[in-house]
Amino acid sequence: MGTTEPEVGGLADDRPLLGRTSTAERVADILRTRIAEGYFPPGERLSEDSIGKALGVSRNTLREAFRLLTHERLLVHELNRGVFVRMLAVQDVMDIYRTRLLVECAVVHGLGEPPYAVDRLEAAVSGGERSERERDWKGVSTANIHFHRELVALAGSARTDELMRSVLAELRLAFHVVDDPRRLHQPYLVRNRAILDALQAGDRTAAERLLTDYLEDSRTQMVETYADLVADEDGEGA
Repeated sequence: MGTTEPEVGGLADDRPLLGRTSTAERVADILRTRIAEGYFPPGERLSEDSIGKALGVSRNTLREAFRLLTHERLLVHELNRGVFVRMLAVQDVMDIYRTRLLVECAVVHGLGEPPYAVDRLEAAVSGGERSERERDWKGVSTANIHFHRELVALAGSARTDELMRSVLAELRLAFHVVDDPRRLHQPYLVRNRAILDALQAGDRTAAERLLTDYLEDSRTQMVETYADLVADEDGEGA
């Protein structure tokens, strides 16, 4: 993959998020979000100088943030070359979906009595539909990530939210490799709406069934697509 420095100018807009207590954890959170939203694709080299300057943090703070994200499998350090956004293996993609099935379905299954607070889910679904009308397939992908993040947030668990932020950011690394994002993401807009409708109707059982089918179908499609792409890249590099 390429080794050009990423576009980091927009990171300066995130500097206020650091407040007066600039910590490696807060920097890691910003970079994790940027990875999840597609600003840093797999194989991209992260420049300490550019990112540190954009966020206004020290080199030591930034290196600690990189270490945290390496532990989360979002980054990889290559000796004498620097820090890069990680390229996933097919097994990684399979494990991501295994985790999603366990966590997301458990969240919906464990919901209490309706009504459910689904305003943010509604915003994510509407955002995806708006991006579809604008033929913004990256926007559709981002809205889909937001939908599943807000779905898990219904559990009201900070620990589960933290887990899913990392899992969904890692999933976005796989999305970046797919060369036809429309085919990958567009069919699931309708299914997101169906899950939302079931929750709005207070039918938790139907929502769980729809979500399980959704994730299993998505896993099959994503693993097959990703395996083909990785095989093609290996073949070109041989």
